[in-house]
Amino acid sequence: MLRRVNIAVIGTGRMGSVHTRNLVRSIPEAKVVAVCDIRLEVAQAVADELGIQSVVKDYHDLLSDKNIEAILIATTTNTHAFIMQDVALAGKHIFCEKPLALDLATIDDALAVVERAGVKLQVGFNRRFDKSFRRVHDLVASGDIGQPCILRITSRDPEPPPMDYVRASGGIYLDMTIHDFDMARFQLGEIEEVYATGNVLVAPEIGKAGDVDTTVVTLKFANGAIGVIDNSRRAVYGYDQRLEVFCSNGVAMADNETQDTVVKAGKDGYHTAPLPHFFMNRYAPCYIDEVREFIACVRDDKPTPTNGKDGRMAVVLGYAALKACRENRPVKLSEIG
Repeated sequence: MLRRVNIAVIGTGRMGSVHTRNLVRSIPEAKVVAVCDIRLEVAQAVADELGIQSVVKDYHDLLSDKNIEAILIATTTNTHAFIMQDVALAGKHIFCEKPLALDLATIDDALAVVERAGVKLQVGFNRRFDKSFRRVHDLVASGDIGQPCILRITSRDPEPPPMDYVRASGGIYLDMTIHDFDMARFQLGEIEEVYATGNVLVAPEIGKAGDVDTTVVTLKFANGAIGVIDNSRRAVYGYDQRLEVFCSNGVAMADNETQDTVVKAGKDGYHTAPLPHFFMNRYAPCYIDEVREFIACVRDDKPTPTNGKDGRMAVVLGYAALKACRENRPVKLSEIG
């Protein structure tokens, strides 16, 4: 039998509790030995539900435990970087939710500590683990359909997040489009230039908070390809997630996933199952697979599928898009740093 990797989870809110349940129920290669949250009662509830023995309020209590090989960080964004540094200095491998931070200098400092410590770092870009998106990537990378020419990503939420979340998120480009930036790089490689335009069209309260709720972003890739991303904070018909890569000899497309594939037809037309209403439903298998792969990388000493560079580049692209939208001009990534 393969050995199990002892892991602890810091942060047991929405994402942290999902990861903890997945680790306990779906990833037998891992053993959750402790959970941590500054809201001790929240961590205790998760631990009681899943039979986890150790519950702590201060994450520093985990760092001296030699039995813990890896730590999953699912705290608020403003804490990611300094927790990463402490965990790295303790010699433990890291899975960290995105974004690594909202400040590039802070990210750079944290990544430097991680590199010096020689520990593994995986960033939680779960959509790379979607089976359809991966299939598109593999088809394009194989060369069977020729040279990539145009990438198109549609990502629209069914409803806006709470306003308290919006105000602390860094805005649509650093919170929502950040996933699409990473997907674009995953599909076609490095991006050199970004242009973005946006407006407030579906959620006036977001405009009052100083952000846009609807945006279109164009990308210029280093390989010459062109990309288009469109986002909306409110799509009344459900969680809209589509991907297409048009190539010189064909096209690879990943359409929306529905609850089932049944089509009902009658005098009033054709009817299909609705789209998922929430990203947790749409990407549930991806959250399992990304952490399972992290555990395998720790156990087998392999490179992680996403790393600090991927986390940093997504933030760089977010700031480039924000600058492009505000200044109404294309922005080269070299302008951001």
